[in-house]
Amino acid sequence: MSPAFILTTCPFCGCGCGFYLVVVNGRAVSVAPCFSDRVSRGGLCIKGRRAHEFIHSKDRLRVPLIRRNGGFAEATWDEALDFVAGKLSAIRSVSPDAVGLLSSAKCTNEENYLMMKLARAVIGTNNVDHCARLCHASTVAGLAAAFGSGAMTNSIPEVAEADCILVTGSNTIEQHPLIGTRVLEAKERGATLIVVDPRETMLSDHADIFLRQRPGTDVAWLNAFMNVIIAEDLHDKTFIAERTEGFEEMAALAGRYPPGRAAEITGIPAGDLAAAARAYARAGSAMILYSMGITQHTSGTDNVKSVANLAMLTGNVGKACSGVNPLRGQNNVQGACDMGALPNVYSGYQRVADPAARAKFGRAWNAELPERPGLTLCEMMEAAAAGALRAMYIMGENPMVSDPDSNHVRRALGSLDLLVVQDIFMSETAALAHVVLPGVCYAEKDGTFTNTDRSVLPVRKALDAPGEARADWEIIRDLARRLGSGAFSYASPAAVMDEIAATTPSYGGISHARLEAGETPAWPCPDARSAGTQFLHKDRFARGRGLFHAVEYRPPAEETDAEYPLIMTTGRTMFHYHTGTMTRRIGLLNHEVPAGYVEIHPLDAGRLKIADGDTVDVASRRGEIAIAAQVTERVPEGTVFIPFHFAEAAANVLTNRALDPEAKIPGLKVCAVRVTGRNGR
Repeated sequence: MSPAFILTTCPFCGCGCGFYLVVVNGRAVSVAPCFSDRVSRGGLCIKGRRAHEFIHSKDRLRVPLIRRNGGFAEATWDEALDFVAGKLSAIRSVSPDAVGLLSSAKCTNEENYLMMKLARAVIGTNNVDHCARLCHASTVAGLAAAFGSGAMTNSIPEVAEADCILVTGSNTIEQHPLIGTRVLEAKERGATLIVVDPRETMLSDHADIFLRQRPGTDVAWLNAFMNVIIAEDLHDKTFIAERTEGFEEMAALAGRYPPGRAAEITGIPAGDLAAAARAYARAGSAMILYSMGITQHTSGTDNVKSVANLAMLTGNVGKACSGVNPLRGQNNVQGACDMGALPNVYSGYQRVADPAARAKFGRAWNAELPERPGLTLCEMMEAAAAGALRAMYIMGENPMVSDPDSNHVRRALGSLDLLVVQDIFMSETAALAHVVLPGVCYAEKDGTFTNTDRSVLPVRKALDAPGEARADWEIIRDLARRLGSGAFSYASPAAVMDEIAATTPSYGGISHARLEAGETPAWPCPDARSAGTQFLHKDRFARGRGLFHAVEYRPPAEETDAEYPLIMTTGRTMFHYHTGTMTRRIGLLNHEVPAGYVEIHPLDAGRLKIADGDTVDVASRRGEIAIAAQVTERVPEGTVFIPFHFAEAAANVLTNRALDPEAKIPGLKVCAVRVTGRNGR
């Protein structure tokens, strides 16, 4: 039989690369590049090239499971959904807010929209969230406050044309490889590359200026940049006067952060700070790229506001090849936010506390909607542990590995009367559930993802589902019907997108028909005549004028002491994705990095009598793990690094669940640890 080539979108990072799944006799046998794709241009990273390999894993969930007599028993769909509906109905009748729902950045826009609609219109709660709370919640909060819109301002192709690129908190070549290639293209064209990161990365090797800050000190170095730019009269006075407000207050605060003071806080030499600030300010078009090294802090929202300050100060917003560009970590984390899988907004960031928005969605859904914003993901865990939250429905998320303080998460989930997990594999979280519902992967359903630069991309069904597994949108639809809703009569994901377009102004011109015609518009796309928006804030900010914020440096929530003398920071590797449920089932990727490790500086290792490859114990105030040591100068003295993909050596056993006060994102990038060798040397 001749192979079929189905054009679809990669299920891994937020780049949104298009590729062809090659299908022979009902099996995906390989991935083929798409040379016309605007992001990949025929190139794929090592994960994307093997995105077919986990699809047919023997570990795929194939039938619904219900916990009985201490183990799982297979069930029919009617049995499983009736069981879940009955339990949810009983808890809802006492208090709808005793139920929490976690949607998924791995699922489609259509599925995220239905999950948040199920929460609000059927169960009657705003307790709905997803993993953006752990990665870019501070982006949404910080950029919305500064600009009025919490998304990447510019497009991926523009990266290659920038005159200066400031990359901070992003291991771009490894984590967003097809954006990393454009950074290198810009560098080859003569662009200045500034990298600010505590850890040496593949990208820092190419930097013109590489600044290594102490983890958690980003506000200080950003204020120092602005101090130099203002003191040396390098700021864009016309842009500031015509398009912003709050400059005087911000400038007064930045005046208290000369490079010398910032050097004491950050560890970055004062001269290097000043040189980098001048290079950024003098560029014709300067672009900022950042990721979770900026956002995953208890000061994450402040960090993002400071990044926005720097861009506005130099007039680098609202024009091509510039802007503030958060790189989203998962394939559809932008879309899940856009779809309102957040406790305080409907789709398109329309606030649940706004009576007009609430009335609009109430009419569309024929339901009376709750007005108080709901609990965030981390707040749900606290409420579950306290007994206030009695049920959770989790779709495509694995909080036992991804959330901070894993021991606390286990206690919280174990306290629930009902835990329902919908996934494609028996994850560490699914193993704790009362009911496990088998969903399908990207290759087995239709829908859309929205990538990191706001482009809406097609996801096309290439294969039948394994066993009795069902598309997530179908499961949500059928559960909603059992819970008494008459507003879930969808025949296809295309019908769901039509409802999204009708209720969501920024998606008003999006339809499956447009995507099938080859268009991939970036929102805002208000109507069918719109081609979408390449870059935001061209003539005015979404909020009118851009707002400067005077941001004072605050130290991390947890600092080192004699018992826990090292700073631990976390991240990813090139070869794995999120909690590893997919990539650790891909042979080559698992061969390259089969287990977790802790990077430790040679001087720290020497003092602790640790050799490369030794098994060590890493402990924090919350837990302890055993893990292999990698002795390397990639990390600075006093700092260790652990990737979070590996459940058997989970970095998040150690992390602190202290939250940013605005975005409620945990400070995953900084906690205090001790490292102890086992070899007795």
